[in-house]
Amino acid sequence: MILKRRVLLVARYPHPGQVKTRLIPRLGEKTAAGLQRRMTESALSTVLSLQGVEAVLLYTGAGRSRFRSWLGPGPEYREQIRGDLGDRLKEAFADSLNGERAVVAAGSDIPGIRTEHYFQAFQGLEKNDIVIGPANDGGYYLIGMKEFHPEIFRGIEWGSPEVFQATVRKARLQGLSYSLLPPLSDIDRPEDLDLVLEDARFSDLLSGRVMVSVIIPVLNEARLIGETIRRLKSVPHLEIIVVDGGSEDGSRELALQGGARVLLETGGRAAQQNAGAEAAKGRVLLFLHADTRLPDGFREMILSALDEPEVAAGAFRFKTDGKGIALRLVECGANIRSLLLRMPYGDQGLFMEKRVFREIGGFQNLPIMEDYQLVRSLRRRGAIVILPGKAVTSSRRWRERGIVRTFVTNQLMVAGFFLGMSPAALAAFYRRSRKKRRPVRSEQ
Repeated sequence: MILKRRVLLVARYPHPGQVKTRLIPRLGEKTAAGLQRRMTESALSTVLSLQGVEAVLLYTGAGRSRFRSWLGPGPEYREQIRGDLGDRLKEAFADSLNGERAVVAAGSDIPGIRTEHYFQAFQGLEKNDIVIGPANDGGYYLIGMKEFHPEIFRGIEWGSPEVFQATVRKARLQGLSYSLLPPLSDIDRPEDLDLVLEDARFSDLLSGRVMVSVIIPVLNEARLIGETIRRLKSVPHLEIIVVDGGSEDGSRELALQGGARVLLETGGRAAQQNAGAEAAKGRVLLFLHADTRLPDGFREMILSALDEPEVAAGAFRFKTDGKGIALRLVECGANIRSLLLRMPYGDQGLFMEKRVFREIGGFQNLPIMEDYQLVRSLRRRGAIVILPGKAVTSSRRWRERGIVRTFVTNQLMVAGFFLGMSPAALAAFYRRSRKKRRPVRSEQ
């Protein structure tokens, strides 16, 4: 009989000060927790990439909803019981083994574990009772079985350098055959950090140089793009990607002169932003309109917001550069909507981690309302935060088309989309609304 395969990934919520405590003197509470978070995300990504394998996250330290907001809907979530590691593993295996599965449990702080280790583990279980992955500190990073052997977890001094050897002795005493994987290291002590300092998955966090990729879709924005890039260039650890939609006014050339990385994508705004995201090197994506100015310190604000694992995305408060009570009312309405409904729009500087953007599938290929649809997907994924800093957007479109007319058009677009009108019909309506009204002339 061919057994189904399941991986149990053991994870703890990365509360600063409560995880990787032996690393805190070297890294500080925040960075130590951030490293725990990154390792868990990497470990889960590896498990989810395994074909034909069920993924279960054994969680502790927070509730299921917080874990799901952090790590997404990919795995099945099961809470760990109280007790030592042996109690928790014993319960997890008892719950998973049913005579039809081979089950492997692994830690989430083993940066060296790869897909081949899991496949080797399952192959080892084809001819053996248990499989063990020894850790270089004397413990083990992985254990698996196809029938329940609870005695393997009894009487072990967990946390000691004798865990692996004690487990092997127990297997021999019980007459169980076992297969060994190559030894790997977990990251618990300051001396272990040498293993991750040069690893691209963690090095930016440890160096304090987390890159934010700013993606700016443009179409004939020569009046604004140069100044927008100039302001951004003064911010460290920032990648500027301008995605041109086929401009005929020199926008591409001005963006190149300003020092931005320039791409060409003529498939519409959604395609432009997806192309920019795919090319981005940063861990964090920030989608910015060419006519929007971000507040001072925006990079630090974004990274601080995304330090909370359950935050899926965020944006800034909305403001225009125009004067008058009418625009103040528009701003007030937009900010109330954002704060109460957590539905910011594209001109508020949407940001998120690249892994989250990929997980939700990016922008849908819509002719319009692509940012609205993206935010709806992000709301289902996790929390959306609205930062107190203001994204100042040009009031030109309000001035050109009229404040009331623009406001009404925007609300009709949202209502139509919500009620199921086709994006093509909404795009046609929007194009008609943008046409300037011509004065009516009387016939002579």
